[in-house]
This record gives sequence, C-alpha cells and structure tokens, in this order.
Amino acid sequence: MSDDENEDYDPEAPEHREIGRGVATEDTEFGTALAHFYRGEMDRTNTWRQRLDQTTYWAITLMAAILTWAFSSRQNPHYLLLIGILVVAAFLGMEARRYRGYDIWRSRIRVLQENVFSTALNLAEEVESVDWRAALSDDVRRPTPNISTAAALAHRLRRVYLPLLGLLLVAWVIRVSTFEPNRPWSRTAAIGSIPGTAVALFYVGLLVIALWPGTHHVRGEIYDD
Repeated sequence: MSDDENEDYDPEAPEHREIGRGVATEDTEFGTALAHFYRGEMDRTNTWRQRLDQTTYWAITLMAAILTWAFSSRQNPHYLLLIGILVVAAFLGMEARRYRGYDIWRSRIRVLQENVFSTALNLAEEVESVDWRAALSDDVRRPTPNISTAAALAHRLRRVYLPLLGLLLVAWVIRVSTFEPNRPWSRTAAIGSIPGTAVALFYVGLLVIALWPGTHHVRGEIYDD
C-alpha cells in the first residue's frame, strides 16, 4: 500500500466496516485471499495446539513413572517425588513459552471470526472492532506475543498444572508420613540441610502466580479466565 493510499485509509469508511457483509454477498478477490489466510492461520494454530498437548502428555507420563517408582519400595527415597515436582514445573515453563506462541495465531483467528465471519453469518450484527484490519495488519507485519510470561504461566497453571503438581504434593506428604511413621515428620521430610517447609514455600509461590489478579486473562477462549 502506497503512502497516498495510507493517508486515504479510513477505518470508519463503509467498505472497511462492512467487510464481513461483503464476504457473505460478493465473490471478491480480497474475500478469497482472506479465506486462504484464515485457513493458513488455522493450520498454524492447530500445529501449536498439538505442541502444547505434547508437553502436557510428557509431564503426565513422567509423573506417572515417578509415582510408581516412589511407592514401589520403602527403600526408594521420598525426594524422587520432589524431583518430579521440579521436572513438572520445568514442563510448565516450557508450556507457558509455547502458549505465548500459540496465542499469536489463535488471536488472529479470533479477530477474523469476530469481525468477518460473525458479521457475514448475521448481517444485522456490527463488526466487533472498527480498526481490526489495521491491528491485524500490524500483527502480520510484526508478530509479537499478546500476553506476558506471567499471564501464560498463570493460564497453564489454572488449566492444567495446578492439579498435576497438587497430586505430586499429596503423594509426597503421604510418602513421608506413612513409610517412616516412627521418625519426626520434619526430619523425614528434610533433604540434607533443606527443610521440608521449602516445599510449602514453593507451592505458595505457584498459587500466587495462578491467582494474582489481572495476570491470567486470555480473551476469546471458550472458558475465559
């Protein structure tokens, strides 16, 4: 688009506000290109969604193996479960980074669904955002994550990892309490000079991240946080 065309661009103009209706009523070249663009972005979204699911599967598989090993014998040390907690937390960090990438393509799909296809399906509806074309153009030119790392961590914790990590915590408490009932709990839970209360502090930190207000809102999903 030339500089003159940029100067003449008006998001309030009918041809820009009514693009959803145009897709429904006209066989335009722009509509065809938009359909191909949507299909390409949907393919990217599905690819990144599979990467997210793969990380979760790895975490669950590893967790199941560690739980089986930790309770298979009294001689197996309880800190194997703590190692499992740390490894699952590492998967959480990996998944949060992948979710930031996934959300780039997911957000583009939602922009098109809200402002093009929704309007095309119901001509009585107005577009969701007047300047959606300019915002989408900027995002295509310079793809950047739409959410922070803290928001991605909070989102994946609330959706997937708090239950997994909570199960490992319960398993660790049971392992420490039942396999050596005659020793003081504080001595049994400690790892060398590291007290067992460090685990509680770690989980408090996870809860703070997950529940901190304003950090976990991800717009446009089926269940909005």
